[in-house]
Amino acid sequence: MQKPARYVGGEFNAVMKDLSEVDTRIAYCFPDTYEIGMSNLGMRILYGVMNNMEGVWCERCFHPWGDMEEEMRKEDIPLYALESFDPIGSFDIIAFSVGYEMAFPAILNMLDLAHVPLRAEERGSLTPLVIAGGTAMYNCEPIADFIDIALLGEGEDQVPELIELYRMARREKWSKQELLCKAARLDGVYVPGLYDVTYHDDGTVRAITPKDGAPAKIRKRIVQDMDKAYYPVRTIVPSTEIVQDRIMLELFRGCIRGCRFCQAGYVYRPVRNRSRELLARYARESVEDSGYQEMTLSSLSTSDYRSLVELCDELEPFCAHKHLNLSLPSLRADNFSMALMERLQKGRKTGLTFAPEAGTQRLRDAINKNLTEDDLLESCRRAFAGGYNAVKLYFMLGLPTETDEDVEGIADVAAHVMHAWRESATNKNRGVRITVSTSWFVPKSHTAFQWEPQISIEEYERRVALLRERMNTKTVTYNWHPSPTSFMEAVLSRGDRRMCAVLESVHRKGATLDAWEEYFSLERWLEAFDECGLDPHFYANRTREHGEVLPWSHIDVGVTDAFLWREHERAHEGVTTPDCRTRCSGCGASSMIGRACDG
Repeated sequence: MQKPARYVGGEFNAVMKDLSEVDTRIAYCFPDTYEIGMSNLGMRILYGVMNNMEGVWCERCFHPWGDMEEEMRKEDIPLYALESFDPIGSFDIIAFSVGYEMAFPAILNMLDLAHVPLRAEERGSLTPLVIAGGTAMYNCEPIADFIDIALLGEGEDQVPELIELYRMARREKWSKQELLCKAARLDGVYVPGLYDVTYHDDGTVRAITPKDGAPAKIRKRIVQDMDKAYYPVRTIVPSTEIVQDRIMLELFRGCIRGCRFCQAGYVYRPVRNRSRELLARYARESVEDSGYQEMTLSSLSTSDYRSLVELCDELEPFCAHKHLNLSLPSLRADNFSMALMERLQKGRKTGLTFAPEAGTQRLRDAINKNLTEDDLLESCRRAFAGGYNAVKLYFMLGLPTETDEDVEGIADVAAHVMHAWRESATNKNRGVRITVSTSWFVPKSHTAFQWEPQISIEEYERRVALLRERMNTKTVTYNWHPSPTSFMEAVLSRGDRRMCAVLESVHRKGATLDAWEEYFSLERWLEAFDECGLDPHFYANRTREHGEVLPWSHIDVGVTDAFLWREHERAHEGVTTPDCRTRCSGCGASSMIGRACDG
């Protein structure tokens, strides 16, 4: 096997329990490989939350790589949990953490490997109950037929409530239908089987109708006070290298920015901060327990944390004593602080990353990036003057209203950054490395661009070719995402319940880890669509009309539809909306905490 440590468990801080003291067993499944799942902070948080419950044992399970899956199927070894090695099909609850739509095929494959019937209607008893959470659940319609429950929002309070309800159902011998009806009354719990979906002749959704007492709208659940939320100070230390092999210190949730393409920026609202004092304590305790020598200060836009400099100053003596490196992702070019970077990267001036997203100011205004090229260039000048000689720049192609001029503007930005290096670098003998990366814009649910189409594969490739022609500076490296996975991501992101048949078909054809280039096959997907009589372009490349019932219209993320449409219209007008710290834009999310956001 490649990386056998993925499959053997036994890591430091993995939770082991006496089965004689356990009445509820949970298989916490991540539909991707071990090194991806173990890098997920949300999974570490909920693993701790569930294992802190008396009588509950939560164990981890990841999707095997192809070589391991082949051997498991050949030897008839069912999918098992890493702590006990027991088959997860015998557990009470099978819970999936799903942050990416391309993981949907892996969910079906994991159920199949566990010898668990795929469709919820085929699982008539309470055990196993199949649930799923994560950002991909804000439109879970493409997997609605395969899960019993979708959890919307943050799970620290929500998951224990659902587990306690399940334990009550088992004690009192409820039927599965009784459990589902009562679970649907919990905040943030969506039971797809309690909703009927009908369609117009043109394929659009006619209505989403609740039944058996289910609510017409399901509102996401959030943690009200981050200082009272669980943080995994005592966390599992993997036995093999993972993607994020370090401590992740979560500063706050939400984002003050209003980038119109960003689903996370909307669905994680409102902004809620952790106190600096508590973060400093968590940092020290996590290092002492784990022995890690690197820590990431993590959030959607980390440099927007108000007390960031003070927190770094407080941690500096401890970090120096422990030889601990602090890293800061999610930099914004408009509030980049050279002084802060000097604190964080003493002696390690390797490179910086910025995300202008668009090549012209017109398009940056349309997507509400609230960033000017002058902001970016000034930050680059400060970095080059401070000894940095590498910059990575991230952009998107196919954004709404994008023109060829906007595409060519990306090359212009790169050239201007090169000029800034020539102006400001203190040591030009080292040279400079500028890397430009572009991704393919995917319209997501619950954003201002949820009504917009994705450009076609042919048009995306044309724009890539146009940019490559303009990107002729030797010191600039251009990387782009050539795979049609982004096309299928757009299809799944905006799919309706009829997609369940497509997923089942593509699973039968061999789809597994489709988030990976090695496993993805567009041809297989297109065959499945043909077999089911559906058109993927209907989902990815069609403009939605204002007022159309969307497959996710019954899901309430706290941000109002009126606000999203207003932002959509402002995008086409080229009008920006200030960030939440400058002025409240009235998105509606503050109603979830009954006060102003912590922005």
